[in-house]
Amino acid sequence: MPELRNKVRCFICVFAVTVVALMGRAALAEQSIVAHEAFYKVRISVLGGTMRTTVTETENGFAAKSIIKPAGLAKLVMRGSIEERSEFTVGADGIRSAHYDSSDTLSRKDKFMAFDFDWANERVSGRINDQDFAFEFDGELHDRVSIQYELMYNLLNGITSGDYALLDGEKLKQLQISNIGTKTIKTPFGKFEAVGIQHRAMNSSRVSTLWCAEALGYLPVLIEQHRDGKRRVRAVLTHYARLEPRS
Repeated sequence: MPELRNKVRCFICVFAVTVVALMGRAALAEQSIVAHEAFYKVRISVLGGTMRTTVTETENGFAAKSIIKPAGLAKLVMRGSIEERSEFTVGADGIRSAHYDSSDTLSRKDKFMAFDFDWANERVSGRINDQDFAFEFDGELHDRVSIQYELMYNLLNGITSGDYALLDGEKLKQLQISNIGTKTIKTPFGKFEAVGIQHRAMNSSRVSTLWCAEALGYLPVLIEQHRDGKRRVRAVLTHYARLEPRS
């Protein structure tokens, strides 16, 4: 099912891209993200899946992990999972990636990546499958996981717009988003007042929207993707819990 596999990968990118797009550059923030875990029910076309995201504190900042797996009938036509992990710091410049790695055995071809971020020299180095990878950047740059928490971090501190650069595998993507207002969102975990963040890539008919709840530190509680006016992807929050900080 190549088309469905491509939609799964597209959803993961949309989740990261749309989330980050809402974020702005924070100066010295008064509020920060907290350690937590969240679970989502995912629907892509006619097939279902689950997504779990976890954030834990480290000595230098935070480590975040995201895992997507097929569920129900989707297990009959799709195998594997997509796991992504990011280590990042939080400071006056906002969130900065230190390390990113991913393992994708759900798509048609397995793909493995591992990147290290050298901010002093504005350089990313690592590997994509068996190939060495290096990338030089100028200014801010986010990986596909840390970008979500940059969004939450900036929303906590009142910043709701901006342009961002995302390293999506070997590709650099420039992102811009719009705030479409607030509304009440009902989920299996509860009812929330949420701000809607909408993202459309240049020359694309795909529109993605994240609804982020202030009560949960601006965690996305509903994610939707439409193409040509038809909904293709939906992910809804089913559980959220704060985790105890490191002692």
